[in-house]
Amino acid sequence: MSSLDAMADDLPPSARIVTGSHDLPVSAALAEFMVTGWAPEAAATPDPHPAAAFTAARREALSARFPGERLVVPAGVLKVRSNDCDYRFRPHSAFVHLTAAQEPDWVLVLEPAAHEHEATLWVRGPAPRETGAFFRDRRYGQLWVGPSPDADHTRAALQIACADRDGLAEALQAPTGSHPATPTRVVRGVDPSVDALVPVVDDGRDAELESALSELRLIKDAWEVAELQAAVDATVLGFADVVRALPEAVKSGKGERWVEGVFNVRARVEGNGLGYETIAASGSHACVLHWMRNDGELRTDDLLLLDAGVEVDSLHTADITRTLPVSGRFSPVQRRVYELVYRAQEAGIAAVRPGARFRDFHRAAMTVIAHGLAEWGILPVSAEESLRPESGLHRRYTLCSSGHMLGLDVHDCAQARSETYLDGVLEVGHVLTVEPGLYFQPDDLTLPEELRGIGVRIEDDVVVTEDGCRLMSSALPRHPDEVEAWMARLLP
Repeated sequence: MSSLDAMADDLPPSARIVTGSHDLPVSAALAEFMVTGWAPEAAATPDPHPAAAFTAARREALSARFPGERLVVPAGVLKVRSNDCDYRFRPHSAFVHLTAAQEPDWVLVLEPAAHEHEATLWVRGPAPRETGAFFRDRRYGQLWVGPSPDADHTRAALQIACADRDGLAEALQAPTGSHPATPTRVVRGVDPSVDALVPVVDDGRDAELESALSELRLIKDAWEVAELQAAVDATVLGFADVVRALPEAVKSGKGERWVEGVFNVRARVEGNGLGYETIAASGSHACVLHWMRNDGELRTDDLLLLDAGVEVDSLHTADITRTLPVSGRFSPVQRRVYELVYRAQEAGIAAVRPGARFRDFHRAAMTVIAHGLAEWGILPVSAEESLRPESGLHRRYTLCSSGHMLGLDVHDCAQARSETYLDGVLEVGHVLTVEPGLYFQPDDLTLPEELRGIGVRIEDDVVVTEDGCRLMSSALPRHPDEVEAWMARLLP
């Protein structure tokens, strides 16, 4: 330790030097020079965003749910990464759903009016050039992070009234109309400054708002279904990219990372990025339900369980899983496990239709799984006994549920009440995954040795239609014969 270090240790924490930036101070001459000589900023009025009509309808539906109450939905704030920059911003899904905006620190406020609500988007505009903030502000300045839209451009694009974020505090504290205080609900835990502006009166009221926002996304409108289909189509391309890259992935010695990287390229080229962290699980790693380390080798005789989804620029995501033989052909035992999961998924998809209970497709898939395991002599009880709620022994090999709602979040609508989601009834416009699996742990002594270490999941995205459902990911083969033929066309 140097003498300077020792001296610093003797100082109180408040007196120690804190390095905020490695940049040199800005001189007065440089500051004056920096704010002059810039071309006028482009002022062309943008066309309305293609989602604007849909977001207005969503806000109207929310307004009808909470008459006479102020509703506050923040986008969220930036989060520091590595001390000197921020993570790429991803706004709160409810905020995106109601506005289509994706900027940090913005806040949507629905203010109660005579018969409905008046919506205002409180925006943080560009860091001004005249004050030098455009180059001094490392978090928001244009020279650091690029341009940001102003209120006028946002108003034209999103078809919503806009105001400067600096006035939000006064607006939230002001009474509305003849009411001395306006009942206010806030999506909390998203923007600390907004939380501080509106004291908590009743946690249950805010929770009701979050549930309503989730339930508002249960039935997808035409815009959302189209965006989800685009995400699925991009994901199908990513799976094909991975198959083409399998020989190099095997050679690399870090095959799971190679697979992850290949899919990431497609996700960034076709959309905003990944909808969730890619699961690239080879061999027995496929038995870990949420394997995201992706640090294993890829061996020719193994299966690769790839669970991945592209998130398009609107932030809607796909969620697809395929279990692929790395060699291009299933071994007999791999095919036996795969075919049982395939039959389970077929039964699950067939059970998705309007009027069916949400849990019906899972029960249909599990019926197939339980009977298959019983026929193989694995279950210590009959399939019928295992399927009883008080038993469920087949779940040792297929622990998780067989699907979930899909949308802006990969597990969308998570705050919806059970009666509207898990215990609810399927309706036209619901988009969900169907994804049964079997996961035979490598150290499970209840299994024949040949099955240990095999994990298989098949996952597809479906939209509920008038006469059943449409398989959105039908372009990606599922039957084992079709998978092998598809891989043969792609492998070099």
